[in-house]
Amino acid sequence: MDLPGNIQEMLEDFEFLTDWEDRYMHVIDMGKQLPGLPDALKVDANKVKGCVSQVWLTTRFDEATKILTFEGDSDAHIVKGLVAIVLQIYSGRTPEQITALEAEPILKSLGLSEHLSPQRSNGLRAMVGRIRAEAETRI
Repeated sequence: MDLPGNIQEMLEDFEFLTDWEDRYMHVIDMGKQLPGLPDALKVDANKVKGCVSQVWLTTRFDEATKILTFEGDSDAHIVKGLVAIVLQIYSGRTPEQITALEAEPILKSLGLSEHLSPQRSNGLRAMVGRIRAEAETRI
């Protein structure tokens, strides 16, 4: 896969983690490093529908650079880590780059898809869908 450098680095980090427990802990650590959203942004308009846990995503679009920046948060540790992964894949890119980038093969390479519950997998798809929809409105 020909992927942006930050995604390639994330994949390399996960390669060193051979068992699911280590990967799970790494996802949680990624979530801990993610700055939380202020309570003022944890409103229904920013809530991601389809997630069992509470997930909020905000979007900023820079007209000059045409870059979309996403911020997110969750009330569950593992889900906040999944938010961090999705943001690493998509945040800081143009709408065209976002729509051209498929998350599923990346998530599969991280070795997460087969270990997530169906509800968490649906929530992950909902986050990706929301980000891609935001990008599509700006193309």
